[in-house]
Amino acid sequence: MGYQALYRMFRPQTFADMAGQEAITQTLQHALLREKFSHAYLFSGPRGTGKTSAAKLFAKAVNCEQAPVAEPCNECDACRSITNGDLSDVIEMDAASNNGVDEIRDIRETVKYTPSVVRYKVYIIDEVHMLSPGAFNALLKTLEEPPKHVIFILATTEPHKIPLTIISRCQRFDFKRVSIEAIVDRLKHVSDEQSIDVEDQSLQLIAQACEGGMRDALSILDQVVAFSENKVTVADVRSVTGMVSQELLANVVESIRDGETPTAIQAVNRLVADGKDPERFIEDLIFYYRDILLYQSAPEMSELLTRTGADDRFKEVATTVKAQEIYQIIHRLNDTQQEMKWTNHSRVFLEIAMVKLCQSQTESRPVAESSSPDVEALQTKVQQLESKIEHLQDRPVTAQDQRPSQSRSTSRQTGRKNDKGYNVRSGHLKEVLNQASKQQLKDLRSNWADIMERVRKTNVAAHAWLLESKPVASSDHAFLQAFKYDFHCQMVAENKNDVLDMVEAIVQEITGQGKKMYPVPAEQWEQTKQNYIEEKESKKEGQQPDQSRDTENQSVEQDNRDPVIAEAEKLVGSDLLEIKD
Repeated sequence: MGYQALYRMFRPQTFADMAGQEAITQTLQHALLREKFSHAYLFSGPRGTGKTSAAKLFAKAVNCEQAPVAEPCNECDACRSITNGDLSDVIEMDAASNNGVDEIRDIRETVKYTPSVVRYKVYIIDEVHMLSPGAFNALLKTLEEPPKHVIFILATTEPHKIPLTIISRCQRFDFKRVSIEAIVDRLKHVSDEQSIDVEDQSLQLIAQACEGGMRDALSILDQVVAFSENKVTVADVRSVTGMVSQELLANVVESIRDGETPTAIQAVNRLVADGKDPERFIEDLIFYYRDILLYQSAPEMSELLTRTGADDRFKEVATTVKAQEIYQIIHRLNDTQQEMKWTNHSRVFLEIAMVKLCQSQTESRPVAESSSPDVEALQTKVQQLESKIEHLQDRPVTAQDQRPSQSRSTSRQTGRKNDKGYNVRSGHLKEVLNQASKQQLKDLRSNWADIMERVRKTNVAAHAWLLESKPVASSDHAFLQAFKYDFHCQMVAENKNDVLDMVEAIVQEITGQGKKMYPVPAEQWEQTKQNYIEEKESKKEGQQPDQSRDTENQSVEQDNRDPVIAEAEKLVGSDLLEIKD
């Protein structure tokens, strides 16, 4: 026989082998010893928690030749036949593929016949919630008054889909998720039986990844053993399951705490480059903060930590993050996780979440938390400014004194950053607008889809930054690219060699024109455009008609025509519109 999966090889053969369901197994064993078992049972609970295994064990115990017993002997002919699936009196049916009325009618016809080999005929119906309404109705009467030699065991992961009339005729047992400790103990037993060299911490990670399902835990262990070479390590488990390392989580938490946006973004880039799922990372990060909060509340209950180990670095991080900040961060991460479910660009939402979290920590941090040398330097600068103000108040300001002040003010306004976000020098914008034309912009936009596709194949990160942007003005030698998010605009501008040069080269290759790209935040673009229009109108008011430039060649156009004509052009376009006096 070929290789058999671990979860099949180690399927429980006694009630003692079932991990994490002690209350259920004890109740069934007492009923078996006293021979006071019901004619119908409903086993419900998450996947991989032992519902079908418990049903088979119960079928073996009631039909064991040593009965009444609390455990099947697994030695008699009846026990071996049920284990191998050869006994005709124990019928397993998958309701997912046999959910019609005809299948249930066949059961109604066969229940009247006595068992041919053992004492009880047992029907195990898996995924019973998949039965059709007609099938449930056909099962109802048989389930209510079955013959004395018949036992029904219904198994389901979704008991809320079963009619109450069916549930009320069964003894219901709710299987719970298996605890991490029980899963680790079972995995250790399996590893010892199979002579698998495995690290204890790796078993802990497998137990966390399976989310309370023993079958899933054995499947993951099977997969990790196939992946590893000689010994199952923590790194092997993380590679197979896609879990994020505790070191990376600690780095991100520290970056958020310190408001270091570049460090957090670099961690996200490494995460995506390693093939990790952004949604899984958000989940791991939420549980990391949950563990910090739990450790702060009860340090002695470190065994309840689900995503981390209470090492020295974790303890240091836990002492520096405030509980109130954790509440806000978890809520924001949860909102981001919900948004990711409805988008194909989960990485973009993850980057935005990192930026917002870092900025919120920076804004909320009081000045007193700054280092003392920084505070002293600021105080010195404030004193110098106060002395200059007093000096200026003592003498009148002349025109010559005012000119440098205005120049400095202008230079501040045209800087690259301000308190509100990222800005571009207004001189570059006006230079492009003065030379821009509608036709150049139209030609560039018609080729933009091809440009973006080429960017995606060349640089995935640059493509993600450019997704929420569009060309808004274009001349023969340059064009303006408006970005919805300031952060993406800043990333493109700061990665000049990797992004700007690449985009400009692709634009030249596709359009045949060498254009320089100026990234600009959408908010600044709208303000610049408005200022540009007002400036042009004010100039036209002081010019003669023959001195004004042709408005058709302007990138930003004003309609001085009839409003009805302007609205018609918006609806159908100027090419399809004919105007007659």
